[in-house]
Amino acid sequence: MTGRRNYNRLFKLITCTLVAFIFYIVASGTENTFAQEYSLDDLYRIALERAEVIKISEEGVYIAERGKDKALSVLLPKLSTFWDYTRYSEAKTTGTWVIQPDYSTSWGLRLDQSMSLSGKELKAFKISKENIEKSGYDLYAVREGYLFSIASAYYDVLRAKKALEIARANMERLIKHRDAAAIRLKVGEVTKTDLLRAEAELSGAQSEMVKAENNLKLAKAVLARIVGIYEEYTLKETPLEEPVYLFLPSLREEARMQRAELKSSELQKKIAEDQVKYAKGAYWPTLCVEGVYSGKDEDPASPFFLKESIYGGLTLNFPFFEGGLRRAEVREAKARQRQSELIYEDLRKTINIEVENAYLDFMTQKGVLKSLEDEVTFARDNYNSISRQYEFGLANSIDVIDANTLLLTSERQLSDAQYNYELAILRVERATGTLLKTVLSKQ
Repeated sequence: MTGRRNYNRLFKLITCTLVAFIFYIVASGTENTFAQEYSLDDLYRIALERAEVIKISEEGVYIAERGKDKALSVLLPKLSTFWDYTRYSEAKTTGTWVIQPDYSTSWGLRLDQSMSLSGKELKAFKISKENIEKSGYDLYAVREGYLFSIASAYYDVLRAKKALEIARANMERLIKHRDAAAIRLKVGEVTKTDLLRAEAELSGAQSEMVKAENNLKLAKAVLARIVGIYEEYTLKETPLEEPVYLFLPSLREEARMQRAELKSSELQKKIAEDQVKYAKGAYWPTLCVEGVYSGKDEDPASPFFLKESIYGGLTLNFPFFEGGLRRAEVREAKARQRQSELIYEDLRKTINIEVENAYLDFMTQKGVLKSLEDEVTFARDNYNSISRQYEFGLANSIDVIDANTLLLTSERQLSDAQYNYELAILRVERATGTLLKTVLSKQ
């Protein structure tokens, strides 16, 4: 009986220990086990669905469409009904003639249409359609610019992650060097200065790793905010296709044809031109057409009381003097037209500079990448050689630290160059206005 009781206690103890161990493993590995992995294309797709900035621009397109509905409503006649009831204090008559009844009631239908002889309402309708097209280009530009900001944040996270890996590897190398210095100090081959120098370098590496960890957390938080991710995540590196051949004049021509901002500005020039014509339409008279059906009832009624009537009317209205309002509106519209032309020219020149900057940056990153890869290879071989020499007393501590510093610097430069190169590819697509088209073709 006692043995069975001891067996039950042992079984419960083992069970509790296993449960506690499982909970510990789950709690410590939750971040990596349940983290969702995203590629750059996944981040693009999520942002296009969730980003508030994009939704704001989508509402701008919706507002422009409703502006077209408003412009169309002016071209259509207005149908209205009316009803009126009047109660008087008393009826007043003179013989058989009713001067004032006890009450009177009137009702009817009214059809009205007002149109300027210049056709300015048609011009307003045309402007509203052009404004919808312009809002579409603005939305495209916002989407494309937002995708590039996501790509920049994505590579910032990868760069911070790589920096953390480099810092961790650097700390491991310095730990090995510290241990080697401690061993040589015990056998009397070096002085304590070597060990203190190694300890100081290790402390600096530890602080750099803490900074790298915090930089990675911040970069991930920024990316999550831009994309709209609310859960823990990891990133999957997806190498980009390297452009086969880039020619600067071709890139400039492609940007002129594809950049949504340039199309929007060009369309704004047409809208400004139409607005000048619209403003000049105020100098033309306005024609109003009306058709009315009216019914009446009153008590007591006059012998010649008319119960219903149908009539139509034409009104031609032309204000000869309105305080200079029309003249001011025309001048304002012409100024806006000149302003839109200047904005277009300024934007065209700016985009040319953006294309050239993106092209030169791509060529720069492509040129330095190969040399930095060779530099890392040489620096790693140099460190391995000097660290072995230090173990056998053929090199001193300063030589090891210098070799490690050279390796650390070259690894950081290579990491930055690798991600800057991929970002430069996307910058060329953004500058030429093909980034969104490329992303949508993949999805």
